[in-house]
Amino acid sequence: MKIVLASRNKHKISELQALLSKYIEDIEILSLDDVGIYGEIDENGSNFTENAIIKARAAAASGYIGIGDDSGLSVRALGGEPGIYSARYAGEHGNDAANNALLLKKLADKDDRYAEFVCTVAVVRPDREEPLVVEGRTGGVIIEEARGEGGFGYDPYFYYEPLGKTFAELTPEEKNSVSHRGRAIEALAKKIKDFI
Repeated sequence: MKIVLASRNKHKISELQALLSKYIEDIEILSLDDVGIYGEIDENGSNFTENAIIKARAAAASGYIGIGDDSGLSVRALGGEPGIYSARYAGEHGNDAANNALLLKKLADKDDRYAEFVCTVAVVRPDREEPLVVEGRTGGVIIEEARGEGGFGYDPYFYYEPLGKTFAELTPEEKNSVSHRGRAIEALAKKIKDFI
Protein backbone atom coordinates (compact mmCIF):
# COMPACT_ATOMS: atom_id res chain seq x y z
CA MET A 1 0.00 0.00 0.00
CA LYS A 2 1.33 3.42 -0.99
CA ILE A 3 0.49 6.61 0.91
CA VAL A 4 1.71 10.09 -0.02
CA LEU A 5 2.85 12.40 2.77
CA ALA A 6 2.48 16.10 1.90
CA SER A 7 6.15 16.73 2.56
CA ARG A 8 9.59 16.64 0.98
CA ASN A 9 11.30 16.17 4.35
CA LYS A 10 13.06 12.79 4.21
CA HIS A 11 13.32 12.59 8.03
CA LYS A 12 9.57 13.10 8.40
CA ILE A 13 8.85 10.50 5.72
CA SER A 14 11.10 7.84 7.27
CA GLU A 15 9.67 8.58 10.73
CA LEU A 16 6.10 8.06 9.47
CA GLN A 17 7.19 4.93 7.59
CA ALA A 18 8.65 3.44 10.77
CA LEU A 19 5.64 4.31 12.93
CA LEU A 20 2.93 3.13 10.55
CA SER A 21 4.81 -0.06 9.58
CA LYS A 22 4.13 -1.32 13.11
CA TYR A 23 0.39 -1.25 12.37
CA ILE A 24 0.07 -1.83 8.62
CA GLU A 25 1.98 -4.46 6.66
CA ASP A 26 3.60 -3.57 3.32
CA ILE A 27 3.07 0.17 3.63
CA GLU A 28 5.23 2.59 1.65
CA ILE A 29 5.30 6.32 2.39
CA LEU A 30 6.02 8.47 -0.67
CA SER A 31 6.96 12.16 -0.81
CA LEU A 32 5.29 14.80 -2.99
CA ASP A 33 8.31 14.67 -5.31
CA ASP A 34 7.95 10.87 -5.64
CA VAL A 35 4.50 11.34 -7.22
CA GLY A 36 5.30 14.41 -9.32
CA ILE A 37 3.70 17.10 -7.15
CA TYR A 38 6.02 20.12 -7.20
CA GLY A 39 5.79 23.65 -5.87
CA GLU A 40 4.47 24.85 -2.55
CA ILE A 41 1.05 23.98 -1.12
CA ASP A 42 -0.86 27.14 -0.20
CA GLU A 43 -1.66 26.65 3.51
CA ASN A 44 -4.40 29.25 3.78
CA GLY A 45 -6.44 27.63 6.54
CA SER A 46 -7.31 29.45 9.74
CA ASN A 47 -6.25 26.62 12.09
CA PHE A 48 -4.10 23.49 12.29
CA THR A 49 -6.92 21.19 11.17
CA GLU A 50 -7.75 23.18 8.04
CA ASN A 51 -4.08 23.34 7.01
CA ALA A 52 -3.58 19.60 7.60
CA ILE A 53 -6.60 18.81 5.42
CA ILE A 54 -5.40 21.19 2.67
CA LYS A 55 -2.06 19.37 2.60
CA ALA A 56 -3.65 15.90 2.68
CA ARG A 57 -5.99 16.80 -0.21
CA ALA A 58 -3.04 18.10 -2.24
CA ALA A 59 -1.21 14.80 -1.66
CA ALA A 60 -4.35 12.76 -2.50
CA ALA A 61 -4.51 14.54 -5.90
CA SER A 62 -1.79 12.01 -6.82
CA GLY A 63 -4.43 9.27 -6.81
CA TYR A 64 -2.98 7.73 -3.64
CA ILE A 65 -4.14 8.21 -0.05
CA GLY A 66 -2.75 11.53 1.18
CA ILE A 67 -1.52 12.51 4.64
CA GLY A 68 -0.93 16.08 5.77
CA ASP A 69 0.00 17.57 9.11
CA ASP A 70 0.25 20.99 10.67
CA SER A 71 1.71 21.81 14.03
CA GLY A 72 2.88 24.63 16.22
CA LEU A 73 2.94 26.22 19.63
CA SER A 74 -0.18 27.60 21.31
CA VAL A 75 0.38 29.89 24.32
CA ARG A 76 -2.61 30.40 26.59
CA ALA A 77 -1.74 33.93 27.77
CA LEU A 78 -1.33 35.03 24.14
CA GLY A 79 -4.72 33.77 23.00
CA GLY A 80 -3.22 30.79 21.21
CA GLU A 81 -0.35 32.61 19.49
CA PRO A 82 1.85 31.86 17.65
CA GLY A 83 -0.44 29.00 16.49
CA ILE A 84 -0.41 28.34 12.74
CA TYR A 85 2.19 31.09 12.37
CA SER A 86 4.69 29.33 14.67
CA ALA A 87 7.39 28.91 12.00
CA ARG A 88 7.08 32.54 10.81
CA TYR A 89 5.97 34.27 14.02
CA ALA A 90 8.54 37.07 13.72
CA GLY A 91 8.02 37.40 9.96
CA GLU A 92 10.75 35.30 8.34
CA HIS A 93 9.96 31.59 7.92
CA GLY A 94 12.17 29.35 10.08
CA ASN A 95 14.04 32.09 11.97
CA ASP A 96 14.05 30.33 15.36
CA ALA A 97 16.02 33.04 17.18
CA ALA A 98 13.68 35.83 16.07
CA ASN A 99 10.57 33.74 16.80
CA ASN A 100 11.78 32.91 20.31
CA ALA A 101 12.77 36.53 20.98
CA LEU A 102 9.29 37.73 20.00
CA LEU A 103 7.62 35.04 22.12
CA LEU A 104 9.66 35.98 25.20
CA LYS A 105 9.00 39.68 24.64
CA LYS A 106 5.23 39.10 24.47
CA LEU A 107 5.34 36.95 27.62
CA ALA A 108 7.54 39.37 29.60
CA ASP A 109 4.70 40.76 31.73
CA LYS A 110 2.64 37.56 31.91
CA ASP A 111 2.39 35.29 34.95
CA ASP A 112 0.64 32.50 33.04
CA ARG A 113 3.29 30.82 30.89
CA TYR A 114 1.38 27.62 30.05
CA ALA A 115 1.73 26.48 26.43
CA GLU A 116 0.90 23.46 24.31
CA PHE A 117 2.57 22.02 21.28
CA VAL A 118 -0.22 20.90 18.95
CA CYS A 119 -0.03 18.56 15.94
CA THR A 120 -2.99 17.77 13.72
CA VAL A 121 -2.77 15.00 11.11
CA ALA A 122 -5.33 14.51 8.33
CA VAL A 123 -5.74 11.57 5.97
CA VAL A 124 -7.68 11.89 2.71
CA ARG A 125 -8.65 9.12 0.33
CA PRO A 126 -8.89 10.19 -3.32
CA ASP A 127 -12.29 8.47 -3.57
CA ARG A 128 -13.83 9.95 -0.41
CA GLU A 129 -14.57 13.55 0.59
CA GLU A 130 -14.54 13.14 4.38
CA PRO A 131 -11.03 13.15 5.93
CA LEU A 132 -9.78 11.31 8.99
CA VAL A 133 -8.37 13.86 11.45
CA VAL A 134 -6.43 13.20 14.67
CA GLU A 135 -4.64 15.51 17.06
CA GLY A 136 -1.81 15.28 19.57
CA ARG A 137 -1.08 17.82 22.32
CA THR A 138 1.68 18.18 24.89
CA GLY A 139 1.49 20.80 27.63
CA GLY A 140 4.38 22.63 29.20
CA VAL A 141 5.65 26.00 30.42
CA ILE A 142 7.65 28.64 28.53
CA ILE A 143 10.80 29.40 30.53
CA GLU A 144 12.87 32.58 30.25
CA GLU A 145 16.31 31.06 29.56
CA ALA A 146 17.07 28.58 26.78
CA ARG A 147 18.16 25.12 27.91
CA GLY A 148 19.47 22.21 25.84
CA GLU A 149 21.15 21.70 22.49
CA GLY A 150 18.67 19.37 20.77
CA GLY A 151 15.43 19.95 18.97
CA PHE A 152 14.54 23.09 17.04
CA GLY A 153 12.13 25.99 17.08
CA TYR A 154 10.72 26.69 20.52
CA ASP A 155 12.15 23.49 22.08
CA PRO A 156 14.84 25.19 24.26
CA TYR A 157 12.15 27.29 26.00
CA PHE A 158 9.43 24.63 26.28
CA TYR A 159 9.79 23.02 29.72
CA TYR A 160 8.08 19.64 30.06
CA GLU A 161 7.42 19.19 33.79
CA PRO A 162 6.90 15.38 33.97
CA LEU A 163 10.50 14.81 32.76
CA GLY A 164 11.96 17.97 34.32
CA LYS A 165 13.56 19.04 31.03
CA THR A 166 12.99 21.30 28.07
CA PHE A 167 12.21 19.61 24.75
CA ALA A 168 15.74 20.59 23.66
CA GLU A 169 17.18 18.55 26.57
CA LEU A 170 15.28 15.36 25.72
CA THR A 171 16.80 12.49 23.76
CA PRO A 172 15.04 11.82 20.42
CA GLU A 173 13.45 8.73 21.99
CA GLU A 174 12.18 10.68 25.01
CA LYS A 175 10.82 13.42 22.79
CA ASN A 176 9.03 10.99 20.44
CA SER A 177 7.36 9.29 23.41
CA VAL A 178 5.82 12.52 24.77
CA SER A 179 5.70 14.94 21.84
CA HIS A 180 2.58 16.28 20.17
CA ARG A 181 3.69 14.72 16.87
CA GLY A 182 4.33 11.34 18.50
CA ARG A 183 0.90 11.42 20.15
CA ALA A 184 -0.83 12.42 16.90
CA ILE A 185 0.90 9.65 14.93
CA GLU A 186 -0.01 7.12 17.62
CA ALA A 187 -3.66 8.21 17.43
CA LEU A 188 -3.47 8.01 13.62
CA ALA A 189 -1.95 4.54 13.68
CA LYS A 190 -4.85 3.26 15.80
CA LYS A 191 -7.50 4.61 13.40
CA ILE A 192 -5.97 4.53 9.93
CA LYS A 193 -6.46 0.81 9.32
CA ASP A 194 -10.24 1.17 9.48
CA PHE A 195 -10.15 4.31 7.31
CA ILE A 196 -8.13 2.88 4.45
